[in-house]
Amino acid sequence: MRKIKVAFFADMLLEKLDGYSRTIQQLIRHIPKDQFEFLFLTGSDTEGAIENFESIYIPSIPIPTNKPYKMAIPHLIRRKLTNQIDAFAPDVIHIANPSLLGKFACEYAMAHQIPTVSIYHTHYISYVKYYLRNLPSLIPAGERYVSHVSKLIYDQCDIVYIPVREIADNLNKLGFKTNHFKIWQRGIDLDMFSPRKRSLSYMYNITGNKKKNLLFASRLVWEKNLKTLIAVYNMIDHTAYNMVIAGSGAAMEELQLRMPCAIFLGNVKHDVLSIIYASSDVFLFPSDTESFGNVVLEAMASGLPVVSANAGGPVGILVDGESGFLCDSHKPTEYVERLELLLRNDVLRRQIINKALLHVKSFSWQQLADIYCNDLKNLSQSYYSVYA
Repeated sequence: MRKIKVAFFADMLLEKLDGYSRTIQQLIRHIPKDQFEFLFLTGSDTEGAIENFESIYIPSIPIPTNKPYKMAIPHLIRRKLTNQIDAFAPDVIHIANPSLLGKFACEYAMAHQIPTVSIYHTHYISYVKYYLRNLPSLIPAGERYVSHVSKLIYDQCDIVYIPVREIADNLNKLGFKTNHFKIWQRGIDLDMFSPRKRSLSYMYNITGNKKKNLLFASRLVWEKNLKTLIAVYNMIDHTAYNMVIAGSGAAMEELQLRMPCAIFLGNVKHDVLSIIYASSDVFLFPSDTESFGNVVLEAMASGLPVVSANAGGPVGILVDGESGFLCDSHKPTEYVERLELLLRNDVLRRQIINKALLHVKSFSWQQLADIYCNDLKNLSQSYYSVYA
């Protein structure tokens, strides 16, 4: 049986980089290699192969405001790249980012009438207010530009996978076509993230005390609403609580200056992070720019109650007051009230943990991969029915 060929365009494909990269790696691992052949075109140096699929390196440049991220520049090798794609002869094209590489992929797909899919993984429009926070007069123009570029690509796709309905509602208000949007959430490794990983002695070795531990895990960049994180830090009782920060990023140095009593762990491997989740007492996540929020799901699966921003992906993951708490992203007092409630009320805490653990069982990587693969098959068949 002939394999279905998929050309996958992504500026970055490094598993440990962020939640989206881990999502893609999990998806790739579940692709049946006897049915599909992938070609990855990326600005990441993958040394020639990803999960035994061929990859092509696209010249890229660092993004100064968001290291270690890079932006691929396909136009530097346009002719060579086009020839390589022609030789591969894809049946379907996957566009990961609304970027220069994404635009190149979109134009190639349109020119050759090849069906396209995308996973909406980052709400880039919401990032503009953080990147231009020192130039507020430019924010409206910046949001219009990002919206325009994103719309060019996503409107041309045959399927756009979104994690929660709220994303479609927000984009629809901005003029995006949404009739081809499809709910496709994220999976969770329930062997990796589990309450069984809890180890109070491990946390004691990190903190040196027996205080309650409030955990925040994320890239440390301002678009994660770190101002609210700092405000919460300034309101809590540091004689009773540790604030533990897992992750690194461009804002780390300033955070360390403004949160001198917090415990910064830097980048943490997932096998270690799973222990920290299960061994902490509350997960604090004020980011209001998440399209999904993998860390929220990981915390829930670890038996760690979540207090999150009432925005983006977490709204579709947890139910306020039942499997976690949702707060106004810019009202730190709400976060502090919910944190203290969870730490004072053991009955409520246990109810929320149990409901969260029950809910996360429905997030299956295999089920998500099956949906994706079936859609690729259907798109490739429609392509061949037209051009056979």
